[in-house]
Amino acid sequence: MTSKADRIKELTEILNRASKAYYMQDTEIMSNYEYDALYDELVQLEKETGITLSNSPTIHVGYEVVSELPKEEHEYPMLSLDKTKDVQTLSDWLGDQMGVLSWKMDGLTIVLTYDNGELVKAVTRGNGYVGEVITNNAKVFKNVPHRIAFKGKLTLRGEAVIKYSDFNALNNQIEDSEAKYKNPRNLCSGSVRQLNNAVTAERNVFFFAFTLVVAEGEDFHNSRMQQFEWLRSQGFDVVEHVQVDRESLPSYVSQFAERITENDFPSDGLVLILEDIAYGESLGTTAKFPRNAIAFKWADEIRETHLLDVEWSASRTGLINPIAVFEPVELEGTTVSRASLHNISILRALQLGRGDLIQVYKANMIIPQIAENLTRSDSLEIPSVCPVCGETTEIRSLNDVSSLYCLNEECPAKHVKQFSLFVSRDAFNIEGMSEATLEKLIQHGFLHEPADLFHLDNYHDEIVQLDGFGEKSYQRLMASVQKARKITLAKLIYSLGILNIGLSNARLLCRHYKNDLQALMSASTEELTAIDGIGPVIAGSFTDYFADEHHKKELEDLLGEVEIEQENFEAEDRIFDGKIFVITGSLEHFKNRNALKELLEEKGAKVAGSVSSKTSYLINNDAASASSKNKKARELGVSVITEEELMALMGKAE
Repeated sequence: MTSKADRIKELTEILNRASKAYYMQDTEIMSNYEYDALYDELVQLEKETGITLSNSPTIHVGYEVVSELPKEEHEYPMLSLDKTKDVQTLSDWLGDQMGVLSWKMDGLTIVLTYDNGELVKAVTRGNGYVGEVITNNAKVFKNVPHRIAFKGKLTLRGEAVIKYSDFNALNNQIEDSEAKYKNPRNLCSGSVRQLNNAVTAERNVFFFAFTLVVAEGEDFHNSRMQQFEWLRSQGFDVVEHVQVDRESLPSYVSQFAERITENDFPSDGLVLILEDIAYGESLGTTAKFPRNAIAFKWADEIRETHLLDVEWSASRTGLINPIAVFEPVELEGTTVSRASLHNISILRALQLGRGDLIQVYKANMIIPQIAENLTRSDSLEIPSVCPVCGETTEIRSLNDVSSLYCLNEECPAKHVKQFSLFVSRDAFNIEGMSEATLEKLIQHGFLHEPADLFHLDNYHDEIVQLDGFGEKSYQRLMASVQKARKITLAKLIYSLGILNIGLSNARLLCRHYKNDLQALMSASTEELTAIDGIGPVIAGSFTDYFADEHHKKELEDLLGEVEIEQENFEAEDRIFDGKIFVITGSLEHFKNRNALKELLEEKGAKVAGSVSSKTSYLINNDAASASSKNKKARELGVSVITEEELMALMGKAE
């Protein structure tokens, strides 16, 4: 029988592995429900035994960040909050004090610092003691003030979040189900920590202030509510909040709960902080938690039902996702009958079998999940063959996460997704060629390889008879196909669906090899890796793809159908070869930073996100600005130029 000490070691290892996957690898190996249950079990065991391991998640806050972003130690460390799911516990914690109740938003915590009215620094929470500097990215959040009226030093904390509506809109543009973002938090985390803030700007990141850390010289009369109002007066959006006492608290918790499903911003609970600032600070902290605030997590509405089956959904890359199908139940006001199991690791942990009695809930009252399997028959077999093509499958493990893949390169599921990428906007841009249409054309044997798209006229009579088609639809589709015969080499390479090769990587490769396809196809992994911006993973994917004779034959057939439009990569036009630019501030002559970045890259330059000793020029129309980038440039002797001066350098000043 496992001792309590052994169980503590086991739980510590499991929870740390789950945290690492969630925070550092943006993936999940267990549900939030399971994590919370195991965490609570560990806390109880540590209390009972007096044993707390040095790597216990109950005393460590997060993991060290791993990225190319510069790191900085927080002047005021950020501890986690203690939590409860019980309203009575929340009321007892508040006691006779007044409190401020607000949303606990589910995004990425950011610390902003202002000096002399200017935003000078933005740092992620990181592990609570050291975070990543993302100042340039914070400046393109949708609602962060660049300047405020207050001229003293101000430090505040808030949550960077992405709306559900923006999250869904972005996911709808991604045709490959495997490439879709799992939840708004993961999308926000990746968006905030971009090395290129042009990507951040496109993601519609919002910032909501939730704590004022310090505002030199300001008197808030010992009131959290007044701090919130003052932050609002400085132009910040503050997290929605209300003042409560012990009697009114349960009612307000219910009011927040009723609105969670209609709230466009993701939330995973509420935060209650003491209104009396001085009293709260006098309470001090535990080893991990401040004593002046507590988090309330939603007590999940759990329903029991029976598992009917697990469906397996194949994607373009061969990944086969498990989806639980169960007897319909009512959860948070809607009928639910399906839940993603994400991967083989989670499926195995639940020990599922058809007919098992399971408990289901909605994570954050939104996303259906399986909380627990009460039967644990563990009788469900993982398919040894693909549900689409019937060929062999394989389980692969990456970062402690096991997933199922179809090994058949000719799997129809892969073909549909591959053709879908081929006809997409950034590839051949064939309008009217939806995934549903592609499925019909593949099923009827009209499409076997990409080049077949340009010979659909051989099947005129059959196509016009297909459901949803007619002569007019056929003619429109054929016109779009003919228009697509002209394409750049970069878009053609992207259209092939080579693993890890996006449009930007394809352009980089074509630029380096000056649109010489034969030189590009014959390049070795070592030669490709030597290109700035191309790592070993991308290089390996590229050479592996063209080592396959079948792929070469398909490309040869395709080249016989299209006309490659040449892009200008002449040496005399690459006047900024070897130069590194950084762009900051607003632009006047270019539509956006992406447009300027593309022009600079066409001229041979590299565009970086931060100023360093290697920077050649900082582009800023406000050369006298006291921004952190200008200061850094002056310290390092980097030239600060305006757009006008840039165009003069290019010989294009008007």
